Amino acid sequence: MKDAAPASQPETFYLKDYTPFGFDVAQVELTFRLAPEATRVLSRITFVPKPDAADRRFFLHGEQLSLISARIDGAPVTPEVTDTGLTCAVPDQRFVWESEVEINPRANTALEGLYMSNGMYCTQCEAEGFRKITYYPDRPDVMSVFSVRIEGDEKVLLSNGNPVDAGAGFAEWHDPWPKPAYLFALVAGDLVNHSDRMTTQSGKDVLLNIWVRPGDEGKCDFGMEALKKSMRWDEQVYGREYDLDVFNIVAVDDFNMGAMENKGLNIFNSSCVLASPETSTDSNFERIEAIIAHEYFHNWTGNRITCRDWFQLCLKEGLTVYRDAQFTADMRSAPVKRIEDAIDLRARQFPEDNGPLAHPVRPEAFQEINNFYTATVYEKGAEVIGMLKRLVGDAAYYKALDLYFDRHDGQACTIEDWLTVFEDSTGRDLTQFKNWYSQAGTPRLKVEEQFENGTYTLTFRQTTPPTPGQPDKDPKLIPIAVGLLSPDGTEVVPTTVLEMTQAEQSFVFEGLSGKPIPSILRDFSAPVILQRDTSTQERAFLLAHDTDPFNRWDAGRELAKSARIAMVRDGASPDRDYLDALSLLVRDDTLDPAFRALVLAPPSESEIAQALADQGVSPDPEAIHDAAETFAQTLAQTLSDSLPRLFAATLVDGPYQPDAKSTGLRALNSRILSLLTRIDGGEAAAQQFEQADNMTVQSTALACLLTAEKGETQSRAFFEQWQHDRLVMDKWFALKVATARPDRAPAVAQELTGHPLFTMTNPNRFRAVLGALSMNHAGFHQADGSGYRLLADQLIALDALNPQTTARMCTSFQTWKRYDDARQDLIRSELSRIKATAGLSRDTNEMVSRILDA
Repeated sequence: MKDAAPASQPETFYLKDYTPFGFDVAQVELTFRLAPEATRVLSRITFVPKPDAADRRFFLHGEQLSLISARIDGAPVTPEVTDTGLTCAVPDQRFVWESEVEINPRANTALEGLYMSNGMYCTQCEAEGFRKITYYPDRPDVMSVFSVRIEGDEKVLLSNGNPVDAGAGFAEWHDPWPKPAYLFALVAGDLVNHSDRMTTQSGKDVLLNIWVRPGDEGKCDFGMEALKKSMRWDEQVYGREYDLDVFNIVAVDDFNMGAMENKGLNIFNSSCVLASPETSTDSNFERIEAIIAHEYFHNWTGNRITCRDWFQLCLKEGLTVYRDAQFTADMRSAPVKRIEDAIDLRARQFPEDNGPLAHPVRPEAFQEINNFYTATVYEKGAEVIGMLKRLVGDAAYYKALDLYFDRHDGQACTIEDWLTVFEDSTGRDLTQFKNWYSQAGTPRLKVEEQFENGTYTLTFRQTTPPTPGQPDKDPKLIPIAVGLLSPDGTEVVPTTVLEMTQAEQSFVFEGLSGKPIPSILRDFSAPVILQRDTSTQERAFLLAHDTDPFNRWDAGRELAKSARIAMVRDGASPDRDYLDALSLLVRDDTLDPAFRALVLAPPSESEIAQALADQGVSPDPEAIHDAAETFAQTLAQTLSDSLPRLFAATLVDGPYQPDAKSTGLRALNSRILSLLTRIDGGEAAAQQFEQADNMTVQSTALACLLTAEKGETQSRAFFEQWQHDRLVMDKWFALKVATARPDRAPAVAQELTGHPLFTMTNPNRFRAVLGALSMNHAGFHQADGSGYRLLADQLIALDALNPQTTARMCTSFQTWKRYDDARQDLIRSELSRIKATAGLSRDTNEMVSRILDA
């Protein structure tokens, strides 16, 4: 069984070994007789042998199932049953397989398959959860039409597709669109719905529902509006309209992921759909809008066209992440969205790409597919789509997408299918571009320049460091967006996309009257690390004058990193030129407040640690934290005369609105308040906390006070006010750990794991405490190893309950080799202790082994 003790040599699955299933599945009929500890699942499945199949072995996946009976064409059979499935002799012609199994949803704390969440029945079948429901060929290339009957006493009984019939104690559903088992869904519980309607571009009337627990009805308005915006946007931009009579969303408290795109019945982590001004922050609203869009967009890029095998996961996820990023850019601010995506990629995917967990966007081998739902597959996968669109142009991109939908609707596809569509529609050879899918690691792009007699030459050299299993890398096709500026800030060469195809390549610009200042990698045109010797003065110039918003922000980011690194490595004082530049920028009311907030946001301490490691310096987490504190205090003092005015000028009047303009103002106001708190001793923050009428300003004020070690009174008041709201309590738990002084952070987290409201079985609450600890850089990396020990203790305990969440939390240790020998020894000891745990799941065993073996 997948969650049993790992074998000494866990099975590895390889892309090269792919073999199609030997049977087509003509139709699937399922009956569920719900009972918390003894649900019966009756299946009736019509199989048709493929005449040209290379492998006609009849194997059905199944785990943690009690087989009651099995029949073929009505005659009882006795299959051979193992921990992973069953085999049986079958006819060499069309036949009907019937089985009855019993499962225990209440005992399913792994939250895969059919499980219970506070009395609600719920499913999660991606990637391989359906095999915990009934015996079936649980693989994405097996697609079929499903009919489902649910029998139970629950008020609401939901499944995929359109409702067919319902009565006392039952409901029947039929999904007319063929789908793989991972898209199956069932929900049953005493729920209430927030409903609306949508008319598609062809005139089809669609019923929309968000199903929640009683008491959460008031938190559905924003999610419903986000759904309708997503549906309309997909019609207008991609020409895709919805294809069922009803679209259901269900909010579930206990869920390993953010949400799941099951056909017609999207299941959401409650935190990713429920929102109100009083309980949700601006970032919550934006995340909810993006995730609802993401799951809806999967209806075409993931459901109607799915992936042939799990190695092709990026085919649906990378494309859909790119689509939801486009949507957010259109709904809010495109420059701000692009900067935020780059921050996220550098914080999560670059460390993954350059550490022991590095893997290609399309991996070639895995032991546990759940471990490959990664930033590389999702975020880097989206960047690859963005590069492809940049290379072929907007018109050619949408023409290729139309061909993709026409050619592959109803199919399970591969990356080769995807690239072939672009080659056929544009005539381009994308053989070299495919390296982005097959090679791991983040390319380094080193730049040199030369100017002579009006001719300016940029020479690029690309290298990608070795990664596990891939010591050598071929050159990639890299789109490099470049603009050239004159010393007075005039743009002398507008944005031009250079296509780099060689390991070293030069590009020439002629007819220039003077040496230009280059703006390279505009709009973050490729997920690479740019290496160029640049002066502080040039970066300050770009920060002040670059016409590309991303590069303008990035120049400020590089200035901030350089200043912090000098403080940590050389004991330097905060850079005065950079402080002055920041002072001018933050006071510039002509700039987008959201952009000013991003420029003011400091590089993370982990980012500084990685930058030091790249220079061959073992980062000292405490020294990095001290430098961050010194810099913030110095900036606050530099701006002290302006902070009260800036704070007042960025307050948002009127009722709360989660629109882009108001969100940007509140983001800037939050940055100003964090600085002001260092000057006024928390007076403004305490006043804001008392007067707050929305969660954004209330939680911001509390964070500022806790960081200043002045907020215990407000923390208790916050708890008393919101202890009944599970999602707000997640915020409280996370804030307590995130704002804790580093030498106190492990103890604070330890104390909170004993809190009456802490529960290990809820992934949101577990991540709120232990995830926050791992993000408190200096706190997690305390020299005594207390942070490491606490996380290891909790992961060992959680693994027996929820292997998937445990394995993902193991990534907190992935950067361990950049630290000093003493810390490495401490982390190695904790990882070895986890690995030696009796009964360790395959999920966690694989992750720990990969981290240790690098």
